[in-house]
Amino acid sequence: MANAGIRPTADRVRETVFNWLDPHLRGANVLDLFAGSGALGFESASRGAASVVLVERSRGTAQHLQALVTELDAEEVTVRNEDARGYLASPDRLFPQQYDVVFLDPPFVEQELVKLCSYLEQGSWLSPVAHVYLEMASTTEFPDLPENWALLKNKTAGQVCYALARREA
Repeated sequence: MANAGIRPTADRVRETVFNWLDPHLRGANVLDLFAGSGALGFESASRGAASVVLVERSRGTAQHLQALVTELDAEEVTVRNEDARGYLASPDRLFPQQYDVVFLDPPFVEQELVKLCSYLEQGSWLSPVAHVYLEMASTTEFPDLPENWALLKNKTAGQVCYALARREA
């Protein structure tokens, strides 16, 4: 894989997250904004997601993800070689696809969860009832979520704090 900065979600965290999300994945449209290894997106596809979009800014990593899509014959998975912020903020996306599940785990050093949540909410990216997975450094203060988002669950594992929020229109 071409990007040494990738921080895959730990196996035990991923197991918990998918236990939380299991009732919401079948037939869902899923967005993984910082795809990295693609583990969250591919796991979503394997659990019955209708479509999965993997957004990855590293060209080499995106090419690796595309090779995996081909190798796994994962027709429901699309790879976008773009920066996540650019993907969400692009003015030419007048009618964005609405997502039921979003994985939002940017590099810890970027600390842009509040801005990214705002882009998701204000840009009509989310279905009327959507679930958003958030991941941050355990030393980071938990971000303020949009008013119509409810924090459902959160945990800490080592240096990682992770949470599941539900957005309701």
